[in-house]
Amino acid sequence: MKVLAYVGLGANLGDMRQSLEHALAELAALPASRLGAVSGAYRSAPVDAEGPDYLNAVAVLETELAPLALLDALQAIELGLGRERPFWHAPRTLDLDLLLYGQQVIASARLTVPHPELHRRAFVLQPLLELAPDLQAPGLGALQPLLQGTREQAIERLPITLSPLPRMTR
Repeated sequence: MKVLAYVGLGANLGDMRQSLEHALAELAALPASRLGAVSGAYRSAPVDAEGPDYLNAVAVLETELAPLALLDALQAIELGLGRERPFWHAPRTLDLDLLLYGQQVIASARLTVPHPELHRRAFVLQPLLELAPDLQAPGLGALQPLLQGTREQAIERLPITLSPLPRMTR
């Protein structure tokens, strides 16, 4: 069964735009999946973290992959593009978060969906709502009103379009 999954993309080290565009190419190549719309690019200050500003976006993925299989694929893409995890909330070359998986609520040791910080992060809500202005999340309801609670967070939509780059050879 096909499900719409929303994936958050972020980076604050290296060539951030190139990292996100390579990640989009990898998402487009996932088995039993099709990359749909991609939001605009946003620059945001780190939240509960240190380091340089982030480049963020959200992509829609129509997929038949099960949630944990999709999580494994996202983590493999991160690793393939140089993601390291030296400490919690460390600066990163790439971060891929499974924000929503259809209307499912998942609470396991490895995965929580909706993403537990989705409703508190402007860098997630703004690009997500750009793609789906009337989006509702299980347990959270309509997401649009939640933007009000993030207005103190520094975020700027950039005048660039993110497009998948050719896949990297391994």
